[in-house]
Amino acid sequence: MTQFKPLQTSDIETIVAMMQEFYAIDSYPMDVAVSKALFLEFLEKPHLGKSWLIYDEGEIVGYIILTFVFSFEYKGTIAFLDELYLSEKARGKGIGKKALDFIHEEALSLSLKIIYLEVEGHNEAAQNLYLSKNFVVHNRNLMKLKV
Repeated sequence: MTQFKPLQTSDIETIVAMMQEFYAIDSYPMDVAVSKALFLEFLEKPHLGKSWLIYDEGEIVGYIILTFVFSFEYKGTIAFLDELYLSEKARGKGIGKKALDFIHEEALSLSLKIIYLEVEGHNEAAQNLYLSKNFVVHNRNLMKLKV
């Protein structure tokens, strides 16, 4: 059975260790101390978003981070699926689909208007998962400004 439990302060060590595994896939840099501090801030300010640990058969197998943004274009609060991570041994078992169903239900209960996400171009499995759950390729380009 798959369950989604809200992240607690006591879970920060666990989620940061999984985040290290996730970031290593694409060689993203990560500062463990900064990530721990960010989770403390995130948990102290619920208006920033929500995060859950994913359990399967009682074992932690991944996590979800959903962040919030207010949008005039979409007439209210929207979300960014900042991270959805499943451990290697949890992939291909339908847990990702359950996670997206859970996120969809949470979005409805939170009255979110839309959910955005990024996916690596080489990660076809993730792309197919998102497409199977009615995400669509957005016709705008994602841009960034580092400040």
